[in-house]
Amino acid sequence: MTIVYLPGSACPPDNVPPYEPWEGEAEALAAAADAGRRAAAWVRSLPGPLAPAPYSAWLAGKVPGAIEAVMGGLNPEDCDRRGPDDAFVHGTGGADASMMQILSAVAYMLPELSWLTLDQQVRLLAVASAVTGAVQLIADDPGAAILDGLLARQCSVITHAVRTD
Repeated sequence: MTIVYLPGSACPPDNVPPYEPWEGEAEALAAAADAGRRAAAWVRSLPGPLAPAPYSAWLAGKVPGAIEAVMGGLNPEDCDRRGPDDAFVHGTGGADASMMQILSAVAYMLPELSWLTLDQQVRLLAVASAVTGAVQLIADDPGAAILDGLLARQCSVITHAVRTD
């Protein structure tokens, strides 16, 4: 027996209500973007290797760019939802897949960043993890992320990790 699935309608249903921002959404997203800018500046300030190393340009350019882009582009409208054909659509939280790939690479690139101290490596890992966690919070449940302060807590982790003490 062969089952053929017909494509869903390309048009969104007429009964979808317009998006209404959560209370405090603008402030939460502005704070997240600010935390992302501070984290990107911290990553850019990390020392480079004494001798040329394969991942030094990646660390100095792509990683802080991804942090800043992702935290500045969080979008509660891009959350998990049902599509027009009632199929489940995974939200991205406003994050670009290529930026998320860069952030996910931080965890397994740490051993290659041998010129960084262990403290710097751990803090870099914390930042990358907290940024990807912020995206997941927004994609999975933007209401809890914003109204319950979960996004603000993720931003606190980022801010603590990039402290300059």
